[in-house]
Amino acid sequence: MTETTPRLPGDPSAQASVARMIRVDHAGEYGAVRIYQGQLAALRSRAKADLVRHMLAQEQRHLDTFTGLIADRGVRPTVLLPFWHLAGFALGAMTAALGERAAMACTVAVEEAIDTHYQKQIVALDQAEPDLRATISKFRDEELEHRDTGLAHGAEQAPAYRLLRAVIKTGCRAAIALSERI
Repeated sequence: MTETTPRLPGDPSAQASVARMIRVDHAGEYGAVRIYQGQLAALRSRAKADLVRHMLAQEQRHLDTFTGLIADRGVRPTVLLPFWHLAGFALGAMTAALGERAAMACTVAVEEAIDTHYQKQIVALDQAEPDLRATISKFRDEELEHRDTGLAHGAEQAPAYRLLRAVIKTGCRAAIALSERI
């Protein structure tokens, strides 16, 4: 992607790489919105519901941005959106049904995976796409705020926190890999 990075035979073009980034980021933000919607459905009026609504509003803004980029740049969205629609909501609802701390543990796990993903994109974009790079960087900062919020609200005290976090992060990494390509 950077001008100093040589392309090898079979590597996608810079344009194809950017399209892949937009596709996967759109899918990820769609999944995040569905996770928070699932959490709200299970939490209802519990103490953390307002906190989740705030994070949902930020994720919705991220999704709206990537939806616009998909349209503006003619990027094909992933065909897995119907699956992420169900899987995201189910993940959010199931973790929130385990309790507020489990919902926060879900947030921590997802945002840690997204942090790594967005950081790789920021490095890959270098200065080739300054506006997209700035957008992803801003969204990464907000995702890190979500992670910190989850930690501050008891994520690590969730039952089986380490296992829950590991399973969710693995699922997120798989979702990223699938959504980039499919």
